[in-house]
Amino acid sequence: MKNLKVILMAVIAISSMSQISAQSVNMNKDMVANEGYDVVNYFTTNSAARGSNTYTTTHAGATYYFVRAENRDAFKASPSRYLPQYDGYCTFAVAKMNKKVPVDPETFRIDDGKLYLFYNDFWEGKPFNTIVPWLSNEAEMEKMAEANWKTLKSAG
Repeated sequence: MKNLKVILMAVIAISSMSQISAQSVNMNKDMVANEGYDVVNYFTTNSAARGSNTYTTTHAGATYYFVRAENRDAFKASPSRYLPQYDGYCTFAVAKMNKKVPVDPETFRIDDGKLYLFYNDFWEGKPFNTIVPWLSNEAEMEKMAEANWKTLKSAG
């Protein structure tokens, strides 16, 4: 548990340096959300796929990429159905640290019709995937994330 806290603090420090927490929607320097991964594709194929700049739309100041026109059109018709929870930031970090932390768009979970994204990268040569501790206590984590998001979202 101590190592988990150290790792999370490092992740938060890295995200703070890049000023990611100043944005409302998690997007890259080109204002592309979800690193260009198609948010509709998670629901239609239960897999992560990078979209194309051929099929795009803008929502809440961010550009979304899609793998096909049908996905783009589905998103345009009902964005709230497909948008990731917590504006695309790491679900676990919102719950445990009350912070906005970047994600690996290929590490996701769909639960009860909602898309959750997670940080998944190496730290000090060891893999660290935040979906693992999330799943170990999902019900409690979800309550914590919802409570924290109420103030974290408005913080910018």
